[in-house]
Amino acid sequence: MKKIKITLVKSPIDRPERQKLTLQALGLNKTNASKEVEATPQVLGMVRKVTHLVKVEEAK
Repeated sequence: MKKIKITLVKSPIDRPERQKLTLQALGLNKTNASKEVEATPQVLGMVRKVTHLVKVEEAK
């Protein structure tokens, strides 16, 4: 399975609770925090919900 690197680039302050919980489920707690995860349909769906807060790259 392909891996992607997700980086939180904007603060979740003043965002809806669902978006905060999605970021928490992805393992992104602080700004500029990065996480490498497998690109499953579930993870890609979560990333799509918070695309305005994160940066997504292919993992090396």
